[in-house]
Amino acid sequence: MTEFSKTDHQMMARAIQLAKRGVFTTAPNPNVGCVISNDKGVIVGEGWHKKSGTAHAEVHALEQAGYYAKGATAYVTLEPCSHYGKTGPCADLLIASGVTRVVAAMVDPNPLVSGSGLEKLNKVGIKTEHGLLQTSAEQLNRGFIKRMRTGKPWVTVKLAASLDGKTALGNGLSQWITGPLARQDVQRHRAKSCAILSGSGTVIADNPMLNVRYSELNLSSDVLAQKDLRQPLRVLLDGRNQLPTSLNCLQNFDHNLAGSVLLVNGKSSQHQFEQHVSQWQPPFNGNKLDLEKVMSKLGEMQLNQIWVEAGAKLAGALLQNKLIDELILYQAPKLIGSAGQDLFDTMQIEMMDQVINLNWTDIRQVGDDIRMTALFND
Repeated sequence: MTEFSKTDHQMMARAIQLAKRGVFTTAPNPNVGCVISNDKGVIVGEGWHKKSGTAHAEVHALEQAGYYAKGATAYVTLEPCSHYGKTGPCADLLIASGVTRVVAAMVDPNPLVSGSGLEKLNKVGIKTEHGLLQTSAEQLNRGFIKRMRTGKPWVTVKLAASLDGKTALGNGLSQWITGPLARQDVQRHRAKSCAILSGSGTVIADNPMLNVRYSELNLSSDVLAQKDLRQPLRVLLDGRNQLPTSLNCLQNFDHNLAGSVLLVNGKSSQHQFEQHVSQWQPPFNGNKLDLEKVMSKLGEMQLNQIWVEAGAKLAGALLQNKLIDELILYQAPKLIGSAGQDLFDTMQIEMMDQVINLNWTDIRQVGDDIRMTALFND
């Protein structure tokens, strides 16, 4: 096992910090940071991947380092690419720069790369190592990694509930269970996601836009400028073809303020939808849309992370089909009572060995509410 120095850890930690700057803008590409350090542990160049189709992290770092890259070490959060895509191979640029060592946090899960970038560097005498702060690097790109390995995106289900676990009153009213800071937090999660998925029942009941509102992100322009805001695709599941064209998310708003819509329905609708709305009919599983096929389709569309805002029926269906990777629950200090609506509409569990276990990853207070994040066991 490779022994990494204190300097190695410091440099890779900085590279990961840089990579995080792209969380709102790089999809469908991964978030990548790069640091070039000389033999005295002084950073001579650094950069991060800013947007799909633009220069990779290594390009920015090498441009900044210039002549000082010769004999230096390059720390990259993801294995340098070795193939031609929208940009040229970063492995070739590193070779030409004169660096003598490349440390990658992780091997690229993309089959087009997957070890070939490091191998290319090795063949010309550049020392390569990988595995430094790998867990942190994987956490940063879990959607990209899952899509590369399984063909499906990372799925996060967001729910908001009262202290007694109810998502709405018995009559369906739910605005607002949580406070303004929790809703602001949701906006940031939307902005990081490639798509927002919801069901027809929720969309009809709440008539949401399901977009990202820049004014509610409360981010400085250095973190995300309004011109760089990437609106996620809005995916609406409508197996019974009941969504009317009058809904907010189906209206022809400015694309930069709302984004496109993929209407996943039971049959092609005869409604005249606006130009930003497209339709797709997946196979059925019994009398329901085949959610497994839906996720595969979203993976084919190069969507890394799906943010689900749905009611108990869709949340329960995703749960039963084992399609949820992560649950984020905002819990408010309110009591709704037994007549309120539940988090999941799912099968009855009668034995304790049938319960679904999750692993906590984060619990924190957001305004007056508590945000709890948990991962589902494989």
